[in-house]
Amino acid sequence: MNSIHMTPIEERSAAIGEIPAVLLPTLGQRYSQRATRLRQLAQGHPMTDYLLFVAQVADAQQRLLDHTPLPLALVDALAGRVGATKAPLAWASLPRAAYWQDVLHALGEQLDHPTLQGLCALDEAALERAADALLAGQFSEVDSGQALFLWAALSLYFTQLAAHLPAIGSAGVGEQRQHCPVCTAAPVASVILTGAQAGLRYLQCGLCESRWHMVRLKCSNCEETGKLDYWSLHTHETAIKAESCDECHSYLKVFYPEHDRELELVADDLASIALDAEVERQGFDRSGVSPFLFPG
Repeated sequence: MNSIHMTPIEERSAAIGEIPAVLLPTLGQRYSQRATRLRQLAQGHPMTDYLLFVAQVADAQQRLLDHTPLPLALVDALAGRVGATKAPLAWASLPRAAYWQDVLHALGEQLDHPTLQGLCALDEAALERAADALLAGQFSEVDSGQALFLWAALSLYFTQLAAHLPAIGSAGVGEQRQHCPVCTAAPVASVILTGAQAGLRYLQCGLCESRWHMVRLKCSNCEETGKLDYWSLHTHETAIKAESCDECHSYLKVFYPEHDRELELVADDLASIALDAEVERQGFDRSGVSPFLFPG
């Protein structure tokens, strides 16, 4: 069980100098910034067309965030989730509102893609079954092309829920921080922060995009120390490395904004797939999830 618990904000406030256990996502121009970074990374990239396509998906997410945000009734209901479960938005126990399917159909109206149109033609029950399988990591049960659009809708839904969550993270005894303390999903990567939290490592959720603290020099999957290696395709001071563990034979990327201020985790994770390929050739399996590159 995760040692970070979400508690109502009014019950406590962070003490001066305390390391924030959880950084809930902010909305704003999140998706437009991602789209901009994807287009920047697409220049001269072997995956130019795909990066530009994902940028279009991110643009559509931003338009939906701006014009069809989470209904206020769903925002108001969030207070009842805090304290009821240790992960207030745990995907396996959270009754999903119809909003996420509305978002999916709205994506279908904005993006003229045959796979997405076929997905939107499914009935509500079939979409819920596909979402359950995808969130459970049963990727063989979901078409990989459909998975991208399903996740785009689900993530927009969960990220808004997390951003409005009236809660604060509280770090308890122990670790067990492999999964998001907000929604229990797997991380997309970890990041070594700059600024007020300079030098601290946070994992970023691949679903709700919350970040939670985990100490460095410890495997983000099995939490063992002493058997970690760091891989990169460039110099020692690179902005992207893969942290592998010889104990559990897994890896997860680590991002260093101090070496590249333009980094955007989801975009740069996708664009650095060559690093994934090299580390997997060494016998390591990815412990996290890439929102735009599902197996298959």
